[in-house]
Amino acid sequence: ESGKIPPVMKKKAKAKAVKKKGAGKSGVRPVGVTELVLRDGHQSLIATRMRADDMLPICGTLDQVGFWSLEVWGGATFDACVRYLREDPWERLRKLRRALPNSRLQMLLRGRNLLGYRPYADDVVDAFVARAAHNGVDVFRVFDAMNDFNNMRRALAAVKRAGKHAQGTVCFTESPVHSVPMLAELGKQFAQADCDSIAIKDMAGIMTPAACAELVSALKKTGGGMPVHVHSHATSGLAAMCLLRAAEAGADVVDTAISAFAEGASHPATETMFAALSETPRAPELDAAKFPRIAKYFREVRRKYWQFESEFTGVDPAVLRHHVPGGMISNLTSQLREQGALDKIEEVLEEIPRVRRDLGYPPLVTPTSQIVGAQAALNVVTGQRYASVTREVKNYFLGHYGRIPGEVDAEARKLAVGDAPMSPPQVGEEEMERLKNEAEGLAGGEEDLLTYAMFPEIARVYLQEKAAGQLKPEELLPDPKESGEKTRADGDIERTPSEFRITVHGETHHVRVTGVGLGGDRAKGRPFYMTLDDVPEEALVEYVDESDEEREARPAEKIPGVRPRAVLPGHVTTAMPGAVLSVVAPLGEAVKKGDPVLVIEAMKMEHEITAPMDGVVVGVLVGPGDAVAPGEALMEIGESDAGIFRGTES
Repeated sequence: ESGKIPPVMKKKAKAKAVKKKGAGKSGVRPVGVTELVLRDGHQSLIATRMRADDMLPICGTLDQVGFWSLEVWGGATFDACVRYLREDPWERLRKLRRALPNSRLQMLLRGRNLLGYRPYADDVVDAFVARAAHNGVDVFRVFDAMNDFNNMRRALAAVKRAGKHAQGTVCFTESPVHSVPMLAELGKQFAQADCDSIAIKDMAGIMTPAACAELVSALKKTGGGMPVHVHSHATSGLAAMCLLRAAEAGADVVDTAISAFAEGASHPATETMFAALSETPRAPELDAAKFPRIAKYFREVRRKYWQFESEFTGVDPAVLRHHVPGGMISNLTSQLREQGALDKIEEVLEEIPRVRRDLGYPPLVTPTSQIVGAQAALNVVTGQRYASVTREVKNYFLGHYGRIPGEVDAEARKLAVGDAPMSPPQVGEEEMERLKNEAEGLAGGEEDLLTYAMFPEIARVYLQEKAAGQLKPEELLPDPKESGEKTRADGDIERTPSEFRITVHGETHHVRVTGVGLGGDRAKGRPFYMTLDDVPEEALVEYVDESDEEREARPAEKIPGVRPRAVLPGHVTTAMPGAVLSVVAPLGEAVKKGDPVLVIEAMKMEHEITAPMDGVVVGVLVGPGDAVAPGEALMEIGESDAGIFRGTES
């Protein structure tokens, strides 16, 4: 087999293939298979929500099949562990390493961006790769969203220093500025970097069988005969044909997912591809008798996560137009649902190609897929293109993510960054010391520090709760088929009004109404008393019959826990729900129209909220960590330092 055998392997897997006619001929190598169910399979179908406890029981069987590798880690996995599942991603990796002693463990790494959304200094890249290798990663699939080799160079070198398998990756895409010969040129650079293999990453499932075979053959030449792996999503219905053609063209390994987490936005089914290849001279050497047990196990597990199921479960040829990656489509669906804008998903998918064109045709893969997708969603939700621009789009136009493949739209760039020149970040050699100072009192060791480096804002809360032993994962809703809850014809569950669960910005909370006040009048409505996650909350007021005039006239500070509606010219609000990252303009500061005054996080992107007018900040009703929603007055800009919110700074 190609690649290095991990030191943890103590013996060869006993699993052998059922020999078919033509298999095993002299000089013919069997096709290896990378199984994706522990990472990309559930990322593509249930928004990366599978917990380690649901993986470990079946690992003993997975370990005996004879897969070339098992993909277990990546950016979205790490993010979901910290943001939603409240799991230590490093401990998950260690548990999987112990549970899979005979298997190569593989991860997806975003080059110099590692698992985050910005380039990191050399010492952070080196430290992250070293810790990942120490905890069990054997194969590092290193890619860059722009196919810029300079963004992959340091990470590949770090993998080689760690003595692990370095896999350079070509992100397949189509556009007026991309071609197969152009993509194949990366093979030369991977060969010069002493990579162990090359991967073709077709993240959206847009590669045709002919293009796949052409690219495999071309990379074999430019890469000096280096082993080639092929990864393609099943969204368009082309992936299985691509993998078969790839094997015929000489590919060494193909990526599949066990049938319980296959097809749709995921990948061709492992069982199906095994059957297709078993009649060829390159039949995979796998113990297919174990497939039914693995598939049955994961079918049961998947039912637990029904609330995160992607809307896209079948073949969707529209992906050939919008190019949204399989790993992103379920998250985009989930995020739009959280925003209350799921009904606009078709509009967002139509807008994504337009934004991609404006940005010079970047391949859509993390983080550029999120950058383009979030901006497209903003354009649709606000009803005006680039009226609000994410910080990541601004940084993209300034060259922070590497070499832009094509020419950008001049008008879009001007709306985003004005006439600012290109200013690629000067990534230094050292950053760890600064991160240690920032995370002082939070990080319990180097792994916690690296977690903080990847996602500072969400890691801050996570590490505090971890240190206090208070980590609480999001709650899984019971399967309505098993819980006895009634399901309406539209699929929604009927719940009693006194006890229910709500999901806000990806976090699910248990709400119990303990009493409804009988007092109140038309201007104030009734107070509702409740507990949130078993913690008593002060009375909340539901203004059921209030008119706009009454609401505008009512002083905000007299309503506990409720922000006023943004109805005045100086009110600052947001177009999308999110969480406050920072207050840029403090109380009393003079601002100009268009100046950033708040930064919020929505759809995993940072959004700068700007001043709607010239004036002075006279009210600040939010602080870091606060959840915010469209229509709320978050700040007020006044013509002087006197305003109705004066003194309400958080």
